[in-house]
Amino acid sequence: MTSSICFNITTIAYMTSMVVFFAFLASRNKALGLAGSLIAYAGFAVQTLAIGLRWKESYDMGVGHAPLSNLYESVVFFTWTIILIYMFIDLKYKYKVVGAFVIPFAWGGMAWAQLWMPNGIEPLVPALQSDWLLYHVITCFLGYAAFAVACGISIMYLIKSKLTGGSATEPTGGLMALFPPIRVLDDLNYRAIMIGFPLLTLGIITGAAWANYAWGTYWSWDPKETWSLIVWFVYAAFLHARFTRGWVGERAAWLSVIGFESTIFCYLGVNLLLSGLHSYGSSNSQNKPSILIVASLIIGANLALYALHKFGSKSSTGAKGEDPGK
Repeated sequence: MTSSICFNITTIAYMTSMVVFFAFLASRNKALGLAGSLIAYAGFAVQTLAIGLRWKESYDMGVGHAPLSNLYESVVFFTWTIILIYMFIDLKYKYKVVGAFVIPFAWGGMAWAQLWMPNGIEPLVPALQSDWLLYHVITCFLGYAAFAVACGISIMYLIKSKLTGGSATEPTGGLMALFPPIRVLDDLNYRAIMIGFPLLTLGIITGAAWANYAWGTYWSWDPKETWSLIVWFVYAAFLHARFTRGWVGERAAWLSVIGFESTIFCYLGVNLLLSGLHSYGSSNSQNKPSILIVASLIIGANLALYALHKFGSKSSTGAKGEDPGK
């Protein structure tokens, strides 16, 4: 069995898990929620095997490096870290519905990698021939994955907040009864970012050390470095606003969504659209149309959330204006 076959199985597993989670939302059948989690766990196990096989295949070809060197390998590893963080949240807090809002990120990444990206194993360029590659990439992507989970949880918060009018009283039936309480969602968003922020910080530090090793300077204001700093400031602002200004609820959720969009641009937009020292992260020019797909999905998600915000505001205003005696 090759790594390519295992990655295909992984993609199918995450797609199946996503569909099962959507069926769980529609039917509110707890068995489907459990099945969705188990399928995702199985996909994670196969993906772990696939990453190990690809690493071995690189040595068999005489290349011999960790599978973290190009866009295809980085997207695959990113999806692996998303499921890893999701498993931690799922096992600790046991809210199965979270999977419906996180697994699609992993499936989307795997589908994009398997269908549209070249997956050849290539020798490392000189700048990547360093142990700092492992330290930098692993810490950065674990941070990115935590932000992805936080984004999914924030979307859940915004949906529940609008459809329930922000009421502190938890619904006893319907779809919203599957969602964790509003305060729990807010706390999960915060906790996920508290996992991701130190990892991103460590990733920037290891990246600076790597840059000094490869190019003789710790910081050169390369587009990737600049956007990494922007992402860091967005999440630093989130934590600062929460600690000093008491930012919770919708404002915190929106900032989390904006932060993840900044993360996606830092990761994909910079690599595919801008030139710089990190241009080796993109495979070739044929991947550039793919970023338009990613951008379209991000814009579509924002429009959907904005529509939900406007609809929810009108609904809650209408509910408050009703005469209870009618």
